Amino acid sequence: MFEAAKVGRSVSKSDFKVQRDELRTQLLEAQRELTDSHIPVIVIIAGVEAAGKGEVVNSLNEWLDTRGVQTFAFWDFSDEERERPRYWRFWRTLPPRGEIAILFGGWYLAPIEHRFRGECDDAALDSELARIVDFERSLTHDGALVVKFWFHLSEEDQKNRLKELSRDDRSRWKMLPKKSKFTEQYQLFEYVAERVIRQTDRGIAPWYLIEAEDKRYRDLTVGKTLLQAIRARMQQPLPTEPPATAEPLDLPESASAQITLLDQLDLSQQLSRDAYKEELKKYQREINELAWKAYKQQRTTVLVFEGVDAGGKGGAIRRITSAVDARLYRTIPIAAPTDEEKAHHYLWRFWRHLPRAGHIIIYDRSWYGRVLVERVEGFAAEDEWRRAYAEINEFEEQLVENGAVLLKFWLQVSEEEQLQRFQDREKTPYKQYKITDEDWRNREKWPQYKIAVNEMIARTSTEYAPWTLVEGNDKQFARIKVMKTVCERLRDTLGDDSSPIPGSGIARCGYKAVESD
Repeated sequence: MFEAAKVGRSVSKSDFKVQRDELRTQLLEAQRELTDSHIPVIVIIAGVEAAGKGEVVNSLNEWLDTRGVQTFAFWDFSDEERERPRYWRFWRTLPPRGEIAILFGGWYLAPIEHRFRGECDDAALDSELARIVDFERSLTHDGALVVKFWFHLSEEDQKNRLKELSRDDRSRWKMLPKKSKFTEQYQLFEYVAERVIRQTDRGIAPWYLIEAEDKRYRDLTVGKTLLQAIRARMQQPLPTEPPATAEPLDLPESASAQITLLDQLDLSQQLSRDAYKEELKKYQREINELAWKAYKQQRTTVLVFEGVDAGGKGGAIRRITSAVDARLYRTIPIAAPTDEEKAHHYLWRFWRHLPRAGHIIIYDRSWYGRVLVERVEGFAAEDEWRRAYAEINEFEEQLVENGAVLLKFWLQVSEEEQLQRFQDREKTPYKQYKITDEDWRNREKWPQYKIAVNEMIARTSTEYAPWTLVEGNDKQFARIKVMKTVCERLRDTLGDDSSPIPGSGIARCGYKAVESD
């Protein structure tokens, strides 16, 4: 694979100067056009040591308007990064639409170094590479342009370059001498790199192999390739693939053949007021104790509340938060996305709110809006909400792998009960803010929402993140069921203080702190 990057290509000084000036003009023009587009550009810079990756990035920042470019180097994990899923640090760096982000190593750096050091095997590396492919597919389907450059040197050229760098006091190589380990096993590093590139080279996010021996050739080739990629992306529609999920079943027309999971709920269940008060006091006391225990064990708790309008989400959330120290939790109400949120992938706003280890985050509505309101109301195209099931499952799997306790609740009431609650809100002054014209419009689409909820549960109720369906006609019954479920799950998960975090014994490439250049 790397033979084509060792043939000795070069560019003369005079040719470089002429082509560089012309390229710079064209890049700035393309960048201005990009600003008016809805295309975020993500540039991955990776390769062998001493290939001049830093020099390339410095050139790109010189040629481009830096007001629309951000550069990120992923060195040692910070404390706040260690306490969240690995991809949190990457989601934070994703550029808004119309801007460019240059990532040193990106999500490839840690898996490559992890495998090179023998801290995981090929199977674990392949598993992480499959996750990367899915991640990049999600980004490109959302409109992003992902351009990946791998800079390569022959073993002899690398040794010569390192000798030169070792004499330069300004060289990062001299500042980080332990990087020399990569030159001691050049063949092994090439083997790992080839495996990574081969398994993640896709048309929607291709790798470009750049021969790095001649600096002028290297820099011009990168600039011209990036320019070509940006121009091509602005002239082409989004890449398309077959639907991520199958079409719904074509059900018989009889009513009994079209019942859903929600139709099976017994909404007549009730709890007496005396029993409610007793149970509420018991579970609130336990939730408080478990919240502190989770904090001590550094286990994050993620609570997701979805349900029909006026289903009782707010009441259930308040009974939990009133029992927990305010320093331990945060409630995130999800409404229509802001302009900043619209400029990113729809999952971006949920990743950015993930708490540090040991804390509780409560989502009052969530990422499931993509497959519910956005689906039913037509805010998302069919291919967008269909692929969201897999994207959501992957997101939740990463939360649980990182040790989070994830609970998802759907609160359901009957159409008659919802109507009564709507009318009560209109009559009660301090509740009127809760009822809007949108609530009445959503009610008119009750059948469509019921179908969407049924498919959502079927496709996203997983072993690591199951749904809990809550019968909500009786508010007291619903609140106690939610609190009981939270207590039982936390109690079982936390166990004693020595309980291992799920996934902590799995060898996954890339889940250790490494350095980058």
